[in-house]
Amino acid sequence: MSNIKVSVIVPVFNASQYISNTLSSIISQDFDSFEIIVVDDGSTDNSLEIINDSLNDCKIPHKIIHQTNQGVSVARNKGIQASCGNYLVFVDADDNISSNHLDCLYNGETDFSLVQFVKKEGDNLSKAYKFSQDLISCEDFIKMELNMQIPFNFFQLMYKADIIKNNNINFTPGVVYGEDTEFALKALIFGDKIAISNEVTYFYLQHADSAIKTTEFKRFEVINIFENVAEFYRENNKDDLANLIKTSRIPRAIFGNMNFFFYNSYDFNEVISKMNELNLFEKLSKFQGDSKFKLKIRLFLLNPKLYYIIWRKFKNSID
Repeated sequence: MSNIKVSVIVPVFNASQYISNTLSSIISQDFDSFEIIVVDDGSTDNSLEIINDSLNDCKIPHKIIHQTNQGVSVARNKGIQASCGNYLVFVDADDNISSNHLDCLYNGETDFSLVQFVKKEGDNLSKAYKFSQDLISCEDFIKMELNMQIPFNFFQLMYKADIIKNNNINFTPGVVYGEDTEFALKALIFGDKIAISNEVTYFYLQHADSAIKTTEFKRFEVINIFENVAEFYRENNKDDLANLIKTSRIPRAIFGNMNFFFYNSYDFNEVISKMNELNLFEKLSKFQGDSKFKLKIRLFLLNPKLYYIIWRKFKNSID
């Protein structure tokens, strides 16, 4: 058993504007026995120089790994492989954590623990979600996520390292949208309980580089991710969760991302053409759940153009 309680893994690519503050927030933790693992993913700016300067005199155990650019998933996987901690925590290179982040997460008992996050844009903070319980089963939590009853991001969790390593849970290389949710959903089925803290300790910074800007509809890739998770669940005798992905999470993801494209002024015909190409209409029709959302889907499937016109008029929510 390692005497390091927690490994904090930070993937970095061209984050010279942010990485100093990020590392400072990690170094400033009110917590003993943790290590910092920074994986530079072939940055072409001076990120690596800043990383070295930030950690040069740091007394906290740390590793700096440099690789040719292979993407954030490979960088995180490298960090996992190099980790010695009993638990794993992930922090993105342009985000910040409060000084009590690890202290709020760590209990040394549950397989997972979770804190709350807020989005920060300038001086503005989003509203944090609050749970009504301080302990929840992993399966119940998964069901809440698949029904989109809670806001969730993988970086909210502290993961028991043995669960990740013994079950070969990795981030899928080459995916630009949804690989982090896939990682968390796969890991969670091997756990028992999640300890919940309503303390806000993770600050997800919003800036011009945060949004995925593409005309290639990369956001729809998340459908493949959820299909992979569903197959993973079936292989591990979790058919009820696999079915919930098909009847709830995938249709919700399709509809939400479709409206995201409408909201960001993508051409209607291009969106519909891409949805046809990916067979998303059929997958959208599989929804089973609350009647209000089901009605929206039915109206869209009945007449996509009419739905779009009405949506434009009333500026419907993208949720």
